[in-house]
Amino acid sequence: MDLQTILHEWEVPQAPPGHKHSRPGWINVPCPFCEGSSGYHLGYSQQDNYFKCWRCGWKPVTKAIAKLCGVASAEARRLIVSHHGRVHLDKTDPPLSIKQVFALPSGTGPLLPHHKRYLKGRNFSPHGLERDWGLLSTGPVSSLDEADYKHRILAPIHWEEQMVSFQARDVSGCSPLKYKACLKNRELIPHRRILYGKEENWQSGFGIVVEGIFDVWRFGGPTCAVFGINYSPNQVRLLAQIFRDIVVVFDDEPQAIRQAEKLVTELRFRGVRARHEIIEGDPGGMSQQGADAFVQEITKGGLPMKP
Repeated sequence: MDLQTILHEWEVPQAPPGHKHSRPGWINVPCPFCEGSSGYHLGYSQQDNYFKCWRCGWKPVTKAIAKLCGVASAEARRLIVSHHGRVHLDKTDPPLSIKQVFALPSGTGPLLPHHKRYLKGRNFSPHGLERDWGLLSTGPVSSLDEADYKHRILAPIHWEEQMVSFQARDVSGCSPLKYKACLKNRELIPHRRILYGKEENWQSGFGIVVEGIFDVWRFGGPTCAVFGINYSPNQVRLLAQIFRDIVVVFDDEPQAIRQAEKLVTELRFRGVRARHEIIEGDPGGMSQQGADAFVQEITKGGLPMKP
């Protein structure tokens, strides 16, 4: 597809030669999908004919052209065809990333004072989380490849006793992305295919499934997170393999409730005794005393739990 001509005709700016986002074989433009600074994050591979933003991921060709040019999908398809492109590209999966060695962002180290203040402000013990979950942090300068990870609490993600990925939470309040995971081509195992928690605490057959890492830290014991409400089929399979009884505790927002009920249905279809418990607000925002009482109630006091 002759993207250069399309961009010129529709006056879409491009990264100039010598710009840090200008690479041979790629055309980089401001990403219309990103929140905050759009930069020149959206790249188009001239060889393989696909769009990918290094911050927010792969994008369908038609959708990207429509967004960039400010036109409807039908007009975007016409532009693609008239400039030697193929509309059916949108039906393919995003191209596989070239795998690189797993690594943590630069500047990663122990929790800094402002990270500890953030955790204390959310009623967590920084020392306890460092000890039990191996929390790390990044300072004012931190990156991995071209992704910015500054001012974040970094939670390592382990699977079968190996660190395979990480998730990083902004503490500055300035980033449009509160959570930022390891780059996909850097993960040893995609975090969306596994669960977050203490695998040694999943031996009883009972589990509590939550959205995020803070929820796991708050509930402890046999809790695991699926990294948001949009769980993957592989996570459902793992849950059904590991647990016989599951309580799903997502946030109390309507979409989260619908997803929790959907997950319960899928788990029951796989033979798991699953139910959905609704609490007010975010599980990670509960007091520790309230969380402990809630966990004790839903486990009915009869299931072993490790601290």
